[in-house]
Amino acid sequence: MTSTAISVQARKRIALVAHDNEKANLLEWAIEHRELLATHDLLATGTTGKMMAENLDLPVERLRSGPLGGDQQIGARIVDGLVDVLLFFWDPLEPQPHDPDVRALLRIAVVWNIPVACNRSSADFLASSPLLTMVYNRRISEHVSL
Repeated sequence: MTSTAISVQARKRIALVAHDNEKANLLEWAIEHRELLATHDLLATGTTGKMMAENLDLPVERLRSGPLGGDQQIGARIVDGLVDVLLFFWDPLEPQPHDPDVRALLRIAVVWNIPVACNRSSADFLASSPLLTMVYNRRISEHVSL
């Protein structure tokens, strides 16, 4: 299968999403990594975005709440090439009323080969990668190329 390279700039567009039971966890992680996050552009779903902007004192573009379409908005941004990294601290033990949207967001991130962190450990690994602050050529299948 052939693929196409998409150049991702050193300043990444990072989407932040967290289910209710994971919001405090994502916020703690973000505070620990504030200096790194300050070098990137941030966007987030509703409540998560408000919490991040208030506690990090960084600009965060706020979209709708997840159950009101925020997950779908982020998915659309991924498809449009406007999200480079997804930090989605989701709660696998708590059923969500918008589970189909959650699954769709994770699926679209994989289809478009977007790095995804679903918990603190994976977010730590992403944050420690030199690729997060370098130009990177992300490969996507020719079937989904822009």
